[in-house]
Amino acid sequence: MHATTVAIDLAKDVFELAFADAGNAVIARKRLRRGRFLAEFQNRPPLTVVMEACGTAHYWARRLARLGHAPVLLPPRHCKPFVRGNKTDRSDAAGLLTAHAVGGIQPVPVKSAEQQGIQGLHRIREHHKHQRTASINVVRGLLREFGVAIPAGAAALRPAALAALEDADNDIPMALRVRLGELLEEIASHTAAMQRIEADLAEFASRDLRSQRYQAATGVGLITATALSASQGDLDRFPSGRHFASSLGLTPKEFSSGNTRRLGKLTRRGDIYLRQLLIHGGRSLLQSAALRRKQGKELDRLSDWAIRLSDRVGHNKAACAVANKLARRLWAAEHHRTSFDPDHVSEVPAAN
Repeated sequence: MHATTVAIDLAKDVFELAFADAGNAVIARKRLRRGRFLAEFQNRPPLTVVMEACGTAHYWARRLARLGHAPVLLPPRHCKPFVRGNKTDRSDAAGLLTAHAVGGIQPVPVKSAEQQGIQGLHRIREHHKHQRTASINVVRGLLREFGVAIPAGAAALRPAALAALEDADNDIPMALRVRLGELLEEIASHTAAMQRIEADLAEFASRDLRSQRYQAATGVGLITATALSASQGDLDRFPSGRHFASSLGLTPKEFSSGNTRRLGKLTRRGDIYLRQLLIHGGRSLLQSAALRRKQGKELDRLSDWAIRLSDRVGHNKAACAVANKLARRLWAAEHHRTSFDPDHVSEVPAAN
């Protein structure tokens, strides 16, 4: 029998391969070092290559696709239940074969190098943001010990801290003044790095129609739009907006049986970063709606629904609900290739 499918347990240096025939029976196993991995597939007939969508999986999928093979990336959390026995590379590869044969598991699309590059820019920006926040907190905490209270907000830190360091009447030691000045320069360096990354993201968005459609939505800016475009790609693989929102963990857990249906907290599955961005977008929409209502301005349908929901269930729950609705409407806008409409009214199909 000839192999038609191969499951690969990826690793840093050693790869475990399990070859299966059309009946999904394992007919051969190989354990290869990294340097010999691609050579194994160069002279083989086209294979279905099953891998977990983990680190380096998209890179290897692109390389194998160039050799004429068909890569299939499966979500790791859906593959784990099919692993039998002890946790070994052999059992992991066999579990991948079983998971693929059972079917019903939605594969992860293979990302392009540009998509992964944009995601990398987002990760670097988050790194600089976390480092900047940590440094800001250090400066605030140390100056507070010497009676200097700095107002809230990152923008207020530098002028207030510099004024305190230049004030000769306070009792901040000279050595500490010097080191705090160095921390302020680090904060400025992180801020400048974030701005340069945002310029790179803006350049990507200027030629990416999907990002431009996303940015037309209320509560969605450059960061959320480019992150969604790079991470999720074409949204048409989701049957509906509800499926898309569910993939981001924006739907409630369900504990149901028989005629009893119980809904719990958000599942929090999927991409944490995207979910966080959409929830922040929901908060932004709520704050904007509250301000416009206070000023007596007219609200669109989405903002009016969001602010009434916030009055009823509270700001945090409403922000999550708005994030869910934003995800569903973004799917609809992308699916129909139209602009986001905050006054859109869904039409219920007429009964036959």
